[in-house]
Amino acid sequence: MPPNSDTPAHMSPEEFRRQGHAAIDWIADYWAGLDDVPVLAQVAPGDVRRSLPTAPPEAGEPFDALLADLDELVVPGLTHWQHPRFFAYFPANSSPAAILGDLISSGIGAQGMIWATSPAVTEVEQVVVDWLAQALGLPEQFRLTDHGLGGGVIQDTASTATFTALLAALHRASGGSARDTGVGATKWAVYGSSQAHSSLVKAAMMAGLGSECVRAIEVDPATQAMDVRALELRLADDIDDGWTPVFVQAAVGTTSTGAIDDVQAIAEAIDGTSAWLHVDAAWAGVAAVCPEHRDRILAGVHLAHSIVTNPHKWMLTTFDCSVLWVQQRAHLTEALSITPEYLRNAASESGAVVDYRDWHPQLGRRFRAMKLWAVLRTYGLEGLRAHIRSGVDLAAYVEELVADDERFELVTPRSLSLVVFRHVGGDEPTLAAMHALNASGVAYLSHTVVEGRAAMRVAVGSWRTTRADIDRTWAELQRVL
Repeated sequence: MPPNSDTPAHMSPEEFRRQGHAAIDWIADYWAGLDDVPVLAQVAPGDVRRSLPTAPPEAGEPFDALLADLDELVVPGLTHWQHPRFFAYFPANSSPAAILGDLISSGIGAQGMIWATSPAVTEVEQVVVDWLAQALGLPEQFRLTDHGLGGGVIQDTASTATFTALLAALHRASGGSARDTGVGATKWAVYGSSQAHSSLVKAAMMAGLGSECVRAIEVDPATQAMDVRALELRLADDIDDGWTPVFVQAAVGTTSTGAIDDVQAIAEAIDGTSAWLHVDAAWAGVAAVCPEHRDRILAGVHLAHSIVTNPHKWMLTTFDCSVLWVQQRAHLTEALSITPEYLRNAASESGAVVDYRDWHPQLGRRFRAMKLWAVLRTYGLEGLRAHIRSGVDLAAYVEELVADDERFELVTPRSLSLVVFRHVGGDEPTLAAMHALNASGVAYLSHTVVEGRAAMRVAVGSWRTTRADIDRTWAELQRVL
């Protein structure tokens, strides 16, 4: 660009096409080389920051320079979540189809806050979340049918979905006063198991209820699922003390061990209260695409007011993509709808369209449905089932390896593709073995504490993981013991 030119330094269509090919090539090469790099980042705090300039460039640089810096400065500071031996936390799947869908979404660059700002953004999402509900076998009342009352929406994460559901629950239980005058003098109580995700407490904090309103209900020591009798007793005590139960979260696949709460029994326990039942199936929910897992995952879900699952965990969809379904969408829209003059339009006022900005805290929303649409169409249900079954089968193989080694023991029964185990010698050898394995770069595991004792977690779910990756990980674990 000539000096002092007033013309912005935009890429020409030809340059964009060339650099776009280069970026896709970089991603493909990155994937192809993952098997040869350490899974865990090999940097100290501040290393990446110190390698970058302290000020932005005055003149524009060629895009090639950024790609070069990815290799030299960024990749060494990455923990590689798409690595075939990333077994920590839960998988954060990406896939070629999802990436291309996300790229198209970015290229379109539409703002889908209301139907009128891009009708296709809204209506594709309506169809795609209904497709997913059908694929998982969710009860029909959660679908956005022409005459139904429910429906689904793509959130960024399950944490936001939980917060959104809590706001809807407060609106419903307060008769609408919570959105106008706040939580007031009512002592609202929120319930989840001691293994519930931390986002439940954060949701209560953000809703103005405070963390002290959250009741951590005991779990069965053997299964780590919520003790429903303990829930019943706490509900009775709270009601006697003047508390009003407003929200109960049932976990279907806890982060720690993959425990699955008895949703049916929890629903029966809160019957007669004003409490909203929310099912957090962020990780495990997508496994319901396989009919053989559906009875376990969806048992009692028809009694819930809302359910969330994350295609961006185990269903090959690039982060962020978390789907929340509700049986009564009016509870969301009435709790969250605000219509300033600049958003007024004939379509919204006709009542004939959905404005998704009323379904979550954010106003702005991007075309997240594009990547999920791409995944559902390119893999099909057969491909998605094969992916889930592969993860379950590989985890079953890990379970066999643990059972056959007298130095280790299972902590809880395997939950789908999650295996939790420990060294029989206790916390010190358990954590020492895990840290040594992680430091080797061969694989990456995370830990938890179950009934006061440390344990290792192997969460299988990458689309690139094979039996050979399990064997290599296990061999390295044997070596570092």
